[in-house]
Amino acid sequence: MTQEKKQEFTLKISQANKTQLITILYEMVIEYLNDAIDDIGIGKKADAEKNLGYAQNCIDELLRSLDLRYELAKNLHALYIFFKKELMMAGVTYSSHKIWRVQQNIKALRDAYAEIEKYDNSDPMMGNTQKVYAGLTYGRYSLNEDMAMACGNRGYMA
Repeated sequence: MTQEKKQEFTLKISQANKTQLITILYEMVIEYLNDAIDDIGIGKKADAEKNLGYAQNCIDELLRSLDLRYELAKNLHALYIFFKKELMMAGVTYSSHKIWRVQQNIKALRDAYAEIEKYDNSDPMMGNTQKVYAGLTYGRYSLNEDMAMACGNRGYMA
């Protein structure tokens, strides 16, 4: 994943509510799996393994976010475990097809959570974050971002 993409995810995370955080995790898994497929395609097995590991770490975070008192969470738990097994096998066999199948399922889940986001009007998880204003300024074809600092204390409030 490029540094620019990491910064984009960091910005999204800092301003996301609970549902949006899950969607962002799905997007991160998809990004890492894209990178792993690309790495396998050009023969960079070590990089592919690293990206598969990052994707599995994101899936671990999805597993930790489940509330297993609900039937839906139990179904998602079984799916996530299946995804992890498939990615482990893909890491051993360097099968981009297995990675692609997991990626397609993750995309379907991401799309479902994107629909749920429309109904979740809760506040962002993090408070006291920087406000970011983006737009076309000072140049016709360049995008400039400006961050306004409200106070020196940022992030979660205890």
